[in-house]
Amino acid sequence: MLTSLLTVLPVFGLIALGYGARWTRLLRESTGEGLSDFVFVLAVPCLLFKTLATAAIPAAQPWGYWISYFSGLAIVWIAAQLVASRVFGRKGPELVVSGFAAAQSNTVFVGIPMILKAYGDAGAVPLGLLLVIHLPVTMTVATLLAEGRTASFGLLIRRLFTHPLILGILLGAATRPVVEYVPTPFWTIVDLLAATAVPCALISLGIALRRYGLASGIGLPVVLSTLKLIIHPLIVLVLATKVFDMPPVWAGVAVLFAACPCGINAYLFAERYRQGMADASSAIALSTALSLFTTIGWLTWLGAG
Repeated sequence: MLTSLLTVLPVFGLIALGYGARWTRLLRESTGEGLSDFVFVLAVPCLLFKTLATAAIPAAQPWGYWISYFSGLAIVWIAAQLVASRVFGRKGPELVVSGFAAAQSNTVFVGIPMILKAYGDAGAVPLGLLLVIHLPVTMTVATLLAEGRTASFGLLIRRLFTHPLILGILLGAATRPVVEYVPTPFWTIVDLLAATAVPCALISLGIALRRYGLASGIGLPVVLSTLKLIIHPLIVLVLATKVFDMPPVWAGVAVLFAACPCGINAYLFAERYRQGMADASSAIALSTALSLFTTIGWLTWLGAG
């Protein structure tokens, strides 16, 4: 339990810093919006660009591994949107935010240290594969769902190809064949921007929590947290161990990756569209707190660590 607490403590520390700075009026309300815009337009695209440009992706894809993880992701995403729409009356981009929050994992602060602590070097390869694919897939799907409701096909294509996150993904993929020719000073700039993504995003989230609190109520955040921390990893566990044949370490990595709390990118996405910020911030805070206990349960069940 102490290890799990130390793992998630930096997340709460940065969120609390943003919350406290706004509560004491050291920071203005507009600071949070400015930070989220910076992270969404510059920092995260640079992170995606560097990840996709330099990642080692195997030629033969482990399809059972992909299907196990992303089937669970798709199921909880759809379930979250159905509940958010029919029970809580969400619609438009705020509906997409609910699905995104339930499906997208906090891998940087929780997933990476937890999985490497549990499986060591043996878990590095399957973990790396999911890290490369996970955020680009979820961000692309969320953008398509949000933009596709009101845009014509031509307008949708234009918005996608001018979207900061999609641009980061596309440019990263395009750079892969010539990555060794990219000058070092360019990578230094990219690394500096990418390194700011997580701390700036979490401080922005803390400012938002001060603004919204649990303005959306406790009901939807509880549903989203349950889908993310319990249902998603349970589906992945069944598929990875009962349906597909893969090494136990690969199955365990997929389950623990799915068991991470709601990711910060759901809040950044909500801020971008100015809808669903209260839902996203509450779900992230609640699921991160609860993950201290659910993570211990999943580690024990898998016999990892």
